[in-house]
Amino acid sequence: MAEEKAKKTTKKAKAADAQARLRIKVSAYEHKLLDESVAKIIEAAARFDAEVRGPIPLPTKMKKYTVNRSTFVYNTSREQFEMRIHTRLIDILNPQAKVIEALTNLSLPSGVNIDVKMA
Repeated sequence: MAEEKAKKTTKKAKAADAQARLRIKVSAYEHKLLDESVAKIIEAAARFDAEVRGPIPLPTKMKKYTVNRSTFVYNTSREQFEMRIHTRLIDILNPQAKVIEALTNLSLPSGVNIDVKMA
């Protein structure tokens, strides 16, 4: 019986150790634009003394498209295009309401996509 209580307390202790975090995934086609946006996000979080982890560069996704050069004749002649999607991951540990408000009011350039998850 004492072992069961010890197991329950360790689960509660683990839950208490788990910190609330804000996980921000930022993606864009241009890496320079992406890095500037990430710098703005980190600066806004640092203004309110939030603990920031990142930016962590994730693998670049490449979408390739193959297109016929001509419509009817020379079907073996093809052209390839690719789009590169660069992504960065930022974790903000124990975010306060001020940090979240500052991030929502942040103006970022067009072409930068942001996914925010609270974990």
